[in-house]
Amino acid sequence: MKKYPFTIEPLTTEDPTSAFLKAFEAILENPGYRSILDIYSRVSMNCTRCAQECQIYRVSRDPRDIPCYRSSLLLSVYRRHFTTAGRIKSRIFGTPAVSEQELYSIAESFYRCTLCGRCSRFCPMGIDHRIVVRLGRFIMSRVGIVPKALSVSVNEQIKGPARNTSAIPLKALKDNLEFLEEEIFELKGKRVRFPLDVRNAEYVFFAPVSDYLMEADTLMGIACVLHEAGVSWTISTEYFDAINYGLFYSDDVLETLVQSMFDEVRRIGGKKILIGECGHAFRVADMYLNNFTDRTGIPVVSMIDLTARLIKTGRIELDPDAVTERVTYHDPCNIARNGRLVEAPREIIASFIKNFVEMEPHGRLNLCCGGGGGTVSVNEFKPYRMAVSGKGKADQLISTGAELVITPCANCKKQIGELIAHHKVPMRHAGLHDLVFNAIRMNNSGEGD
Repeated sequence: MKKYPFTIEPLTTEDPTSAFLKAFEAILENPGYRSILDIYSRVSMNCTRCAQECQIYRVSRDPRDIPCYRSSLLLSVYRRHFTTAGRIKSRIFGTPAVSEQELYSIAESFYRCTLCGRCSRFCPMGIDHRIVVRLGRFIMSRVGIVPKALSVSVNEQIKGPARNTSAIPLKALKDNLEFLEEEIFELKGKRVRFPLDVRNAEYVFFAPVSDYLMEADTLMGIACVLHEAGVSWTISTEYFDAINYGLFYSDDVLETLVQSMFDEVRRIGGKKILIGECGHAFRVADMYLNNFTDRTGIPVVSMIDLTARLIKTGRIELDPDAVTERVTYHDPCNIARNGRLVEAPREIIASFIKNFVEMEPHGRLNLCCGGGGGTVSVNEFKPYRMAVSGKGKADQLISTGAELVITPCANCKKQIGELIAHHKVPMRHAGLHDLVFNAIRMNNSGEGD
């Protein structure tokens, strides 16, 4: 028997196939999931249009990477065990129950997918294969078939004393923010603060907690924009991590973390949620907050959208000579696939970057960085991410001839940074607000200037 392609921690000593079917049955109590599977199980999925559009299959030529094949693995189990026709057929013909080998195959195929959603835009039958993959991962998570790397991070966020995926203590956060304030003063000559627990602020700011460790320029750029425009904002000290890995494998986790964010905004009286440079964090807050909470009166705003508006209205000014490199832009799937954040980042770029070249395809039809769907957080997947799922993106980067790629997403930054190193691409990567930080003209007086 093959082992799963990642380290897992089973949640039960019960036979995994029996536990899986019980979890499947419990999740089907949600009428939304049952209706989706019922419709999809009746649709023919043999045209393979999705295969030609999947950047993973283009490289691997492995049937496991054909989106409709992948979906058929779960739909086959559904038809066999949870439809009347399937049960009758099993009794008459003795159709075998789902096997552990079949369960392994589902796990392997489903975690090879980056959940980029590109295939669904080309499906002539309107099938959203991303929903099927998420559902399959959700069912498996109920019995512990989930990469340990994801579950460990989530447990830190839900149960850990620091309540964030990197287990950063509050004192360490405060020390780092003080350091960033000093850095801004040295580089810009202005006292710019990272406000903490300001009650009734217009915006409560959430960034991926990893930014506080590794993306100093991104955070300093964001703080300078908000300072220069005189925006009322704050960072919560009780819950400040925008990461929500539930999007990749568990609705239970997704709901818990969305509720935590909502409760924290209510606790300090914030009026809006402001999400930093993170594709999945913005998508989760923007799309799912209303599903799981009573979010009345608490809009979700992307920092990218806000910066674009502040530039349009003349509240911040950028130096058009600050960036001289040839620049390209990577569209993170979670914010570009549905068209939500396609034009705003390009408006920011056009306002101060002179030498810009687009990748092809881009926008809604972009290619994934190759580390989506949580795969970038699982070290066991790195060889696959470099050679297969990220190969298309590496080729795209090379074809632009750019010296710098803007990557406004924490997961994409990690993946693209590793792709550049692995494939020896002659360019560097940076966040959008990293470049804004370099270019912003600080005209607003700061405390202690």
